[in-house]
Amino acid sequence: MQEEMVLYKRGYRLVAGLDEAGRGSWAGPVVAGAVILPLGNNGLEQALDGVRDSKELSPLEREQLYDVIQTEALAVGVGMVPPAQIDELGIVPATRKAMALAIAQLNSEHPPDFLLVDFLGLPQLDYPQKSIVHGDARSLSIAAASIVAKVSRDRFMVKLDRQYPGYGFASHKGYGTPQHRAALERLGPSPIHRFSYAPVRAAMQVRRPTAVRGSR
Repeated sequence: MQEEMVLYKRGYRLVAGLDEAGRGSWAGPVVAGAVILPLGNNGLEQALDGVRDSKELSPLEREQLYDVIQTEALAVGVGMVPPAQIDELGIVPATRKAMALAIAQLNSEHPPDFLLVDFLGLPQLDYPQKSIVHGDARSLSIAAASIVAKVSRDRFMVKLDRQYPGYGFASHKGYGTPQHRAALERLGPSPIHRFSYAPVRAAMQVRRPTAVRGSR
């Protein structure tokens, strides 16, 4: 909470932490979370004990903390950019767009007055902001946003697994596992794969995609 408290002493009260999930995935959207916590609440850190980088938590821990964050936060927003736009824009601009969408989803009664962003800067947004390398270790808001983004994306990938069976999306969530590579080689890419990513392009050379985007 050190970053937030520095800002709190400077007069900021609605600090939004932002983080993303899915940048390295071969399939599915990139998802961003935005979380505003009630700064000055002395019991907040105890209530959110265990909140840290989502990659360090088990799926069950993430799900449990997701519910706590929804209860304790002043506002939570989620932004999602689909794979077709990732291919069109590139992953960094697409991630920035997801973060902008997440901010737009925050409760209008609590518009942020400062942004703490994990790693990326958001030059397209007219907010005071700070990008922090490994921000989820220094900012409780960013760590909470990391969990929100990860849980939201994982749930969405489970739904996509039912829509596109055989790829194992519910298991690997679109990331580059041996199971996923084998499915790509067997089935070819699906409409939710990122065709600009090298492993997907390689699979297209040996298999035709199961469907083309826009055919549904």
